[in-house]
Amino acid sequence: MAEGRYIKHMAFAVNDAALAWQQYRDFLGIGHDGRMEDYEKSRNRVVLFEVGGVEYQLCQSMDEGGRYDAWIKERGQEGLHHICYAVPDIEAALAEAQAKGGTLKDCPACHVKGSHVHPEGWVAFLEEEPGAIELELMQVYTAEELEEYKAVQGI
Repeated sequence: MAEGRYIKHMAFAVNDAALAWQQYRDFLGIGHDGRMEDYEKSRNRVVLFEVGGVEYQLCQSMDEGGRYDAWIKERGQEGLHHICYAVPDIEAALAEAQAKGGTLKDCPACHVKGSHVHPEGWVAFLEEEPGAIELELMQVYTAEELEEYKAVQGI
């Protein structure tokens, strides 16, 4: 992988985040250190835990027709929804992708196209979905940038 790039997280669309989490714990012995969060703004329930330094997100729509519910219904099954790749410079990564034919996509949560702020860093999405997997790019905040974001966002 290119210098400074790594998998930040992998998000799985599931019908029942609690059940999927229990299965990871029971069948694979992983996820015991996880936590479940409800995100009211996006109306998603997400279980978060790490495997080999990669964050897993088990994502469930809290409403019928929500982002993950619609994705599951469209494909007829649960599965890997997207992979977020951390990049050292999001603007450079986007320029590189676009120079090679990549197209920016609206952020499914914020409806913003291109690089924009999120709780953990600047993010952007690409229209292209290799293997039917959505691509997210993130320039993770430094500790100082995270404190600045928290002050502005009030979190």
